[in-house]
Amino acid sequence: MVLAGIVLASHATLAQTPTFAPARRQSVMSARLPDVEVITQDGNKVRFYEDLIKGKIVLINFFYADCEKFCPPMTANLAKVQKLLGDRVGKDIFMYSLTLKPQHDSAEVLKHYAHMNNAQPGWQFLTGTPEVMENLRRTLGFIDPDPVVDADTSTHIGIVLYGNDTLNRWSACPALTKASEIVRSISWLDPGPHEPIP
Repeated sequence: MVLAGIVLASHATLAQTPTFAPARRQSVMSARLPDVEVITQDGNKVRFYEDLIKGKIVLINFFYADCEKFCPPMTANLAKVQKLLGDRVGKDIFMYSLTLKPQHDSAEVLKHYAHMNNAQPGWQFLTGTPEVMENLRRTLGFIDPDPVVDADTSTHIGIVLYGNDTLNRWSACPALTKASEIVRSISWLDPGPHEPIP
């Protein structure tokens, strides 16, 4: 599968550019993102762009709670990412896992899933209406060009999208990339001072 519909900066380019001038215009990504209502695992209604993305460094992936093939190892790897980032998650960096099956994944289901995967504060699991979640999936580029494959959630794209909305810097990598490498990639989007990456 491919990540389509967004412009991705390569790791090589980002690695050669450790600091960035603050963006003074709306980012390309933010201009594309619908400010739709989603629901967190705690049952809170929030706006996707204004409350979760605007001005933040974020990691985004798609999953569903009863997935048995792709999601368990992806979620376990993201738990390692959160552990490596430590208390920066929820303060400097925010993690969002969006369900592909909102008809099944209620806030209660997501809360249980988050607990079972030891998700800490700063990592939110999100649901919403089927229309909203499908809109976000397509807008964020988590699609396959083959419509038959794309319609099959059991073969969903195993990608993590990460970005700095303020600086309009976005990239992506396979969700099973070594956790320390994901953390290192995120650091290329973050010009601020922070602890050395393990």
